[in-house]
Amino acid sequence: MTPESIMKHTEKEKIIAGFIGAGGIARSHAFSLSSIKYYYNDAPDIELAAVCSATKESRDIFAGRYGFKRACDLKEFVIDPGINTVFILGPNKVHFEHLNKVLGMRSIKRIYLEKPVCSTPQEELSIRELARTNPSVRFQVGFQYLFNPPVREALQLWKSGKLGKPVHFDLKYYHSDYLKKEYRLKRVSRLTPAPDGGAMADLGSHAISFLVAFLGNRLRITGALQAGHFDDVTPESDLFSQISLFDEESHAAGTLSSSRISSGTGDYLSFEFFAEKGALRYSTVSPDYFEYYTEDSGLWVRQAAGSVYRPYTTFPSGHVPAGWHRPMIHAHYVFLTGASSEVVIPDIEHGLEVQRLVRETADHLRKFRENIT
Repeated sequence: MTPESIMKHTEKEKIIAGFIGAGGIARSHAFSLSSIKYYYNDAPDIELAAVCSATKESRDIFAGRYGFKRACDLKEFVIDPGINTVFILGPNKVHFEHLNKVLGMRSIKRIYLEKPVCSTPQEELSIRELARTNPSVRFQVGFQYLFNPPVREALQLWKSGKLGKPVHFDLKYYHSDYLKKEYRLKRVSRLTPAPDGGAMADLGSHAISFLVAFLGNRLRITGALQAGHFDDVTPESDLFSQISLFDEESHAAGTLSSSRISSGTGDYLSFEFFAEKGALRYSTVSPDYFEYYTEDSGLWVRQAAGSVYRPYTTFPSGHVPAGWHRPMIHAHYVFLTGASSEVVIPDIEHGLEVQRLVRETADHLRKFRENIT
């Protein structure tokens, strides 16, 4: 889709947006939607029509603070005849319920679904069928890290074939906050049994998203393990977990780990891919760069990415650090306009493939726990 066709498209339709969920991630989405116009001259006109959540007080405060026209409960929300774009931002366990109800809305055209997309195998099958029977609805899943400039450029290099056939890989996403009891008590809803909760569902799903983007949909988990124990956390909720995987297409193999209890890591996300003609790596330690190596040159190249997006935007500048919100803002732009300049867009199939791997991880972790007790 060219900028001219995008402009024609957005002139015809106003985005009437509604949020299901009024928590921390909803605040980030509200910020992103309100910021699009500063970056893109062809940004669509957006009306923040309604927000709903389980608690009246929270949705009332959210609506007033972030410019939504009204706050309501879910029953009122899904009968609104004007909303054409919905952001599903509630707890993981109710994503499917909310998606099912939203697809019954009269004017619905776009659904942004936060990850992970659901909690059970039955829900995965149902979502796939819902997507198949609603071909006119655009779906996008909340893997905003795919829109990070160095990740996008690394993906483009990888897809070019310059580095050759993949051989092995290693991906990590580590936090440390859950070492603190007060933090665990504040985030009890995130500590439900896998695959609804736990480190792999919450954090590891982003790393799995990377793996699916780089290698495709024929990944098979061959084993899993977990570590970490606190009396106030059920053993079924992984605090640290690692999976080994095999790609049936390329025969590459490797590991992927996620952690909420890795001291000193902050927000650490990294990947390394090794191939027959070179290698590729990225880490949030240097969030504006990725590195690649080629056997022909014998050199590692450190490639700066900055904030270069397509269409090009001069706000704030093409060379400044991208920041956490910038990829999310671009993700919203792609979602709302249908722009197709990306190497990978996390559609519902992408989300379901990640969910499959999250679910199968939970099965492997269960077997691991049974074997060590």
